[in-house]
Amino acid sequence: MSVKRVGILTGGGDVPGLNSVIKSVVYRGSEIGCEVTGIRRGWEGLTNLNLDDEQSRARYILPLNRANTRTIDRTGGTYLHTTRTNPAKMKKVPEFLSAANFPTSQATKDGKTSTVYDLTPQVIKNLERLGLEYLVAIGGDDTLSYAAKLDQAGFKVIAIPKTMDNDVQNTEYCIGFSTAITRATEAIGRQRTTVGSHERIGIFRIFGRDAGYTALYTAYVTSMRCCIPEHKFNLEKLIEVLMRDKRTTPSNYALVVLSEGAEWEGYHLRETGEADAFGHKKKANVGEDLSDEIKKRTGEETIVSDLTYDLRSGNPDFVDKMVASTFASMGMGCIERGEHGLMMAISRGCYGAVPIPDPKLGPRRVDVATMYNTERYRPSYENKMGLPIFLTRA
Repeated sequence: MSVKRVGILTGGGDVPGLNSVIKSVVYRGSEIGCEVTGIRRGWEGLTNLNLDDEQSRARYILPLNRANTRTIDRTGGTYLHTTRTNPAKMKKVPEFLSAANFPTSQATKDGKTSTVYDLTPQVIKNLERLGLEYLVAIGGDDTLSYAAKLDQAGFKVIAIPKTMDNDVQNTEYCIGFSTAITRATEAIGRQRTTVGSHERIGIFRIFGRDAGYTALYTAYVTSMRCCIPEHKFNLEKLIEVLMRDKRTTPSNYALVVLSEGAEWEGYHLRETGEADAFGHKKKANVGEDLSDEIKKRTGEETIVSDLTYDLRSGNPDFVDKMVASTFASMGMGCIERGEHGLMMAISRGCYGAVPIPDPKLGPRRVDVATMYNTERYRPSYENKMGLPIFLTRA
């Protein structure tokens, strides 16, 4: 093997399984004579790193070895920490750099136009000064959109997909998805007793800004109604369905799980706060808005539960540990062969290496026609013979 030094970073939201990737990359690297350098705080670590400043190096650079990664796969989160930073659209340039040295473009947000900076030259400069020959980037569609840009700019990148939303293009599975569904199922199972005891309608909000996989699969295994971003539902019809469920359930209650990006006909989901580095604002709680409508139209009491951040906390389950370790080993195999511009994936139920998705494709979305029953607001359970384990083909 000619490659001697590899960098690794995690970007965007944390999910269970990230530490399994980091550890496996380090362990596999040690077996093939490759040093691994951790980049802390995601892409921020490569834009804000000042290699001539010891404090900056200590903040953003962490040499990794078998000793300091031996036990990290036993916990959730990311050992390298993370941020939502987009080096191609920085609002400002770090103080130790000159803004005049970087390409600029205009970005419009909330009707206001501002200048943003592309710090890709600084990212590549830092990678080269660190003596790194490859970068392993672990993230969702936002983090990997910049990974694709960096590889195209000439620095070799291997990508590993992670997101509870499971919406990265070119793969049927992303690290964090299984644990999220497991946690959601457990939480709903616990809360059924309260919802049933008070004879109410339970409304659960779950991650899924653009794609409804997390809500859909949670509903699939808990036998409950769900609403997803890919299909605007009819409010009156949903309420009618929930009231019927309530009447026919022995404990006189009903349940529905909503993606955070779900909307009904005539309703537009409100956004709050400032947009992040990739242009995303926080979504208002659609569960609370649905609750208000149910109370107004029926007088029924509801219980609204936000299942978002709890699903990304704590230890990964078996599936996420296995997929994370396998993706890491596959990625190091690609590096050993001199390949780059690839993302580790599951395609047609099998592990494989595919091109890092083109950012223009956007997130992968639920195929409503085959996966979602729009009449009953439930997952489709029929016609699964011959499908991969996760019921979709990338």
